[in-house]
Amino acid sequence: MDIIRTISDLRAWRKTAGRLALVPTMGNLHEGHLALVHEAKKRAERVVVSIFVNRIQFGQGEDFDSYPRTFEADRARLEQAGVDALFLPDERELYPRIRQDYNVEPPHIQNELCGAFRPGHFRGVATVVSKLFNIVQPDVACFGKKDFQQLHVIKSMVEDLNIPVEIVPVDTGRADDGLALSSRNGYLSAAERAEAPRLQRELARIRDSLIDGDNDYAGLEQAARATLEQHGWQVDYVEIRQADTLELAHAGEKRLVVLAAARQGKTRLIDNIEIHR
Repeated sequence: MDIIRTISDLRAWRKTAGRLALVPTMGNLHEGHLALVHEAKKRAERVVVSIFVNRIQFGQGEDFDSYPRTFEADRARLEQAGVDALFLPDERELYPRIRQDYNVEPPHIQNELCGAFRPGHFRGVATVVSKLFNIVQPDVACFGKKDFQQLHVIKSMVEDLNIPVEIVPVDTGRADDGLALSSRNGYLSAAERAEAPRLQRELARIRDSLIDGDNDYAGLEQAARATLEQHGWQVDYVEIRQADTLELAHAGEKRLVVLAAARQGKTRLIDNIEIHR
């Protein structure tokens, strides 16, 4: 596996790479990331994984400084998975000027759901992903569905800006008890980890009610929030949205997604379930 640290070296490597798939990450890799790699290997001749902890998508008081940097373990995982290249730029390489004057500004959806609690987060995500697309020039890029709103923002950006990259959504990796795999799961205490799967169970309960024909979206959302709060969660939101647009859902719609974000202790967990009825 080639380890590439500069844009110029990456562009030189790209010239002979053939059909190329990109898996953007912030490192601290787990089986969910490796599922993205496995999907990428099906879609292209060669696979490049990027690791970059992107400061501008972290809000004030969030965990940028403490976010786990686990390079040696990540490199071993990627080599074992058969990745062709690891793009490992430092901050000055991706952001050569101290001030970032030009950013990708997503539409109103960036200020809803997770965006309502993380101002500027999706601007940071869209900006760094557009940089990676410009640098790597991949044919395909794989993203997990756990970050459903992020996936929507990136798909919309690619479509609106005519970026020639196929976005491949990959199903959320889960532990045996249903908890969505996340780098931040490592922050959970033993008791918090035991409680964490309840988030997915509440979303599944809403899914089952929707499939059974219940259209009381507000009632279902409120019941889930109440249950989580009774078990010690701090709930940011539980919402039923239209799956393709993330706009507010209306009674009788066929393609829905239930999204949630809530905290166990200091750890913020997100999850979602798609519904086709």
